[in-house]
Parts: sequence; structure tokens; C-alpha cells
Amino acid sequence: MMGKEIPATMKAVEITEPGGAEALRAGSRPTPQAGPGEVLVKVAFAGINGPDLMQRRGLYPPPKGASDLLGLEISGEVVATGDGVSRWSVGDRLCALTNGGGYAEYCAVNADHCLPIPEGLDLAEAASLPESYFTIWSNIFMTAGLSAGEIFLVHGGAGGLGTTSIQLGKAFGATVVATDSPADRCAFCESLGADRVIDYADEDFVDVVRETFGGADVILDIVGGPYIARNIKAAKPDARIVQLAFALGADVQINLMPVMLKRLHYTGSTLRSRPDAYKALVARNLEEKVWPLFGEGKLKPVVNTILPLADAAEAHSLMESAGHRGKIILSC
Repeated sequence: MMGKEIPATMKAVEITEPGGAEALRAGSRPTPQAGPGEVLVKVAFAGINGPDLMQRRGLYPPPKGASDLLGLEISGEVVATGDGVSRWSVGDRLCALTNGGGYAEYCAVNADHCLPIPEGLDLAEAASLPESYFTIWSNIFMTAGLSAGEIFLVHGGAGGLGTTSIQLGKAFGATVVATDSPADRCAFCESLGADRVIDYADEDFVDVVRETFGGADVILDIVGGPYIARNIKAAKPDARIVQLAFALGADVQINLMPVMLKRLHYTGSTLRSRPDAYKALVARNLEEKVWPLFGEGKLKPVVNTILPLADAAEAHSLMESAGHRGKIILSC
């Protein structure tokens, strides 16, 4: 179904060649069409995420059939629907997880990966949600099974995944311990509800977690490198450790004996390569169990900066500086 007239071409941000933020440039692309089971969205805002930076560097190629453009989460208005789409109609406002293509004026998205705008949120705030909420809900709750009363250790608490983890952990009854630095980022974690914040420049998170809480039941790590062995030390018996990024490296040597003795579960995943049906399941879980919490004031989006689409390179540089809190958003 078609709505407003859709132009043949659109503005988009392209990668000239793998490299630094300067590799991003404004360009023009043919406007995509809504295929079977898809909706075409006039993009209002697109979120910036770690996988975007990796793809820009040539380290995270898009899956077969996906757009080569960056952008894994968007918000906007439906302007066309493909065959077989019944829930969404032209004019609906929504946010969505994409397989790519978000850094553009229009984006074709699997209709089952779309979600309504949560009550009380605007389009910019909604664009900050899909990638981090799909990631944390699927890994920490569906896979690791975080439950009320457990100790949840979150590394990088002030970042996009961290702010989501702190809020979701508290909303579902966990005791949340976050690490970050310097002091202002630690204070920000506290403002989101973290029960204990560890400034990694001043304290050893292994000692604090073991001495204060007896260890952690679930650990979310985006650091890697030396943190991998330290996470194993900080874990309780039967703990679950989830690896979602490797800021300090993925190639490490560890002693596996504590993994056996503590019966630890060590896992990791990338969301983009998951089957469409799985991502649709996560979307329905979020809509039922998480989205209502925004209207109740138990969750809030954390948007740090909004920049124009043409300033995508500046947005990437800001994210790589690690000085931001929460999400960086592009206005399309």
C-alpha cells in the first residue's frame, strides 16, 4: 500500500572505504521498496551503535541480502507496506530493528521487527531503543535468565548497552553493580538506579563484587581482554557471563579450571545474524513485557546527542571518544 509520493532517490551516508570516521560521506541512493512482509519507513531518526563502527572499519560485514548502509535502528513513519503486512498501515509511527540501511531518508524493514512508539516518548527517544533493548533482553533475560534477587554486574554502565542494562535489571528486581570511570560517569550510573558503582580507576571490581555481594550471578562484558579472566573470578557458582564486545581485545589466554569448578555458563552473540523469526520473538517479548514500563516511568531512554545525518562522521568520532552517556542519534 502506498501513501505519500516517494522519491526515486534519497540521501544516505556511505562508506568510501574501510577506515576511520572520515570514511563516511553524504551520498545518494535509490530509495528502497517494501518487499513482502516489509514496511517502508520515512526515517526520522537513526541510532548509532558499536556494530556500525565495526562495519565502517571493515570488521563486521552485513549479512547476505542486507543493505550495505549503516544503521541498525530507526524511528519514523510508515509510507508503504509490502504484501502480507497486516498490522502496520501507512501513517503509523514506529521504531524498528533493521539489518542495515538506517543512515538514510528511507529504510525497508521487516514488519515483525517493528514496535510502536512507547507511551510518552518522542521519535528521537524511540530511535535509541531497538538495538540495545533487543540485545539486552535477548542475551541477559532470554538466554542468561537474569531474575529478581540476583546480582547483575554491568561493565561500561554509562554507555548505550550499560544504561539499558542498569534500568532493565532494576525494573525486574535484580541488584545491579556497574563499572565505569571517571566520577561523573559513575554518578550517572547511580542516577539510573545502580545499587553500587565501581570506578575501575580506583577500585578492583573483582574484590568489591566478591566481598560485598559474594560474587555476581550474571555478568555483562563489553571490555574483553584482561576482564575475561577477572569476570570468571568475580562470578558466583552457576553464574552466567555474557560477552557482547571486546574493547580491549578478543584474543586471550585463560585458566578454564574455575569455569569447571564453578559450573559457569559463558556465552556471547551478535544480534544481526540471528534468524528473522528469533528477532520477531524478541520484539513481541519487548512489546508485552518491557514497553509498558516506559509509560509507567520505570524505564527512560537515554539520548546523549542528536546530530544531523550529514554529520555521521562526527557522531562516530564522538562515540569512539567514549565520552558520551547513553545513545547518539542522527536526525534524518
